[in-house]
Formats: sequence, C-alpha cells, structure tokens
Amino acid sequence: MPLIAICAAWAVFWGSWSALLPAIKLELGLTAGDLGLALSAVPVGALPAMTLAGRLARGRERGALAATMILFALAVAAIGLAQDAWQLALALLLVGATSGALDIALNLATGRAERETGRRLFQPVHAAFPVAVIAAAPLTGLARSYGLGVATVLLIIAVIVAATSLTLLALPLGRGLPEPGRGDGRRLWGAAVVLGVLAACVLIIENSVEQWSVLLLEEHRGATPLVASAAPAVYMAALTAGRLVAQALPRTPLNVLFLVAGAGGGAGIALAGLGGGALVSLAGFGLTGLALGPVVPALLSRAAADDPSGTMVWGVSTISYTGFVVSPLLVAGLSGWLGLPAALAALGLLGLPLVARAAFERARA
Repeated sequence: MPLIAICAAWAVFWGSWSALLPAIKLELGLTAGDLGLALSAVPVGALPAMTLAGRLARGRERGALAATMILFALAVAAIGLAQDAWQLALALLLVGATSGALDIALNLATGRAERETGRRLFQPVHAAFPVAVIAAAPLTGLARSYGLGVATVLLIIAVIVAATSLTLLALPLGRGLPEPGRGDGRRLWGAAVVLGVLAACVLIIENSVEQWSVLLLEEHRGATPLVASAAPAVYMAALTAGRLVAQALPRTPLNVLFLVAGAGGGAGIALAGLGGGALVSLAGFGLTGLALGPVVPALLSRAAADDPSGTMVWGVSTISYTGFVVSPLLVAGLSGWLGLPAALAALGLLGLPLVARAAFERARA
C-alpha cells in the first residue's frame, strides 16, 4: 500500500543516519560538541514546519505528502554537500523541517484514508517505520564496508525516497477540505493536547531506548559491542510486533491498550534499567516496545475518527513530537543525578498517565 511504502522510505533515512554519523564526524573533522550542535538543528527545523504543514496539508493530503517527500529527498541529498559543521547544521535544519512536514502530511493522509475506506491503517503504516529502521542500519554499514562514501549513500537514499513518492499516484484520496470538526476549535485543541501529551510520554521512552540503550549495556552491563548494539533492534522489533498484534485484534478497546502500555511499558523500561544483566535488560527493552508499540497509532486513529477536519491529528502529531525533543535532556539530567540505569528506570513513571487514562476511558465507556 502506498502509505506503508511512504513510511518505510522515510524510515530508511533515519535508520541509515545513525550508521552514517561516525563517518560524517570523521569526514568533516567534527568534535563531539560540533556534531551535537548540528544535530540539534533537526528539532529546531521540525516543530515550526509541523505547525505550518498542518495548516496547509488539510484538504490536499496526497499532494502535500508527495511534495514533502520530494523536498525531504532533496534535503537528504544536501547533507552530502556539507563541508563543515555549520553547513551540516543548515542541511539538518532542512532535513528536520521537511521530515516534520512529512510526518504531519503522512498522518493526515492516513487519517483521511481511514475515514474514507473504513479500514484501520495507522497500525500497519506505523509498523513499517521500525522495520525499515532495523533493515537500513546494517545495510548502510555494509555499503560503507564496500567503500561507498557518505554522499553516495545519501544520494541513494534520496533517490529511494523520491521514487517512492510515485506510489501516491495509486492512492485514492478525496480532495477538498474535509468536513468540519465536531465542536469548536478550543475544544478540539484541548482534546489534542491531552492525547498529544500521552503520546509524548511514549515517545520520551522510545527516544531514550534509541539513544541510551547501547550505552547502558556496554558501560553498565559489561556487554560486548555486538550484544549492546542489538538493544535498539530488539526494541524496534518488539514495537513492530505490538502494532501488528493490535492490528490483528481490532476489537481491543483503547483503554486496554493504555493499560497495557502504562503497566507493561513502565515495567519494561524499569526492568531494562535496573536488571542485573545484559539479557535481562534486553528483555526489558523488548517488553517496553511490545507494550508501547500500538499506543501512538491508536491515538492518531482516535483523533482522526473524532475530528474529520484533521485538526486533532495535526495537534497530536505536533505535540507528541516534543517527546523526542525533551527526552535527551531529561535522561541526561536524570543520569547526572541518579546514574543512567536508575534514570532509565525512572522513565517508567511516564506509564502512570497512560494507566490513569485507561481508568478514565473505562469509566466513560
């Protein structure tokens, strides 16, 4: 399906990006501080672009998604032209902006497709992302081992992204503004804030696993680099499994997904942080991914169903992204106070709002 292909192509870059960072740092002669500053340009570009994209994409979802894919491809290729830290930061600012806009356009298109076809699409579309990330990282490492430079790999990825946008020609979506949302704008944004904050709790944990899990296993569990590097893949594989299970069980109430995510995800990240060995921590990361996986797609699906105008999908997508922005600073701050294992375990407290929401959904039902 075109939307699944779009999400997978988008993820190919982000899966490859982590594998390219050491080579980029070496080729440009960057310090760790230079690289960190350049990487901070991604969220700086993403958040305002997401705000703008939500206004422009509603009613023209397919065209907006195609345009953002092409712009994202050009931004990815532009990274290979960078010659110093500032040029890299500028390229990543463009990548962040186009990726953020693509995120919004994809969610709006998926929400509209769900309403028009009656099919449940958010879970399989979002499941494509971790699968592509898992595949892209080692393939990028293989490409580098065969002598391909950073610019060449990025150009190949850009071509894949641009070519995938052609699949949108086969996506039957209505045109024109969708029907107005149910309720006034203030009420819709209030609901979007609630759902967006819940999704942000999930994404804070997700980002912490992606960024800190390898370090935890190597420095605190005595794992070899090979075993430690498996941690993000274990999490991503479990994330995918959770989404596919949720897709296969369409009658599962949202309050059950919240309860499983809050209790299971919170317990999983606590186990990963406080477990005594590498295998226990890996099991904890797997449990975390399995429990949390279905929540964000389910929240977006709820937002799309409750508000045909697309305002809630736009709001939930943008607000939840702050989880990615907050996560590195939060874990770094907690690590300085508690140490990394306890800091990751403390993120289990972010499951409590999900448990509370489960209770609210059950009472409302």
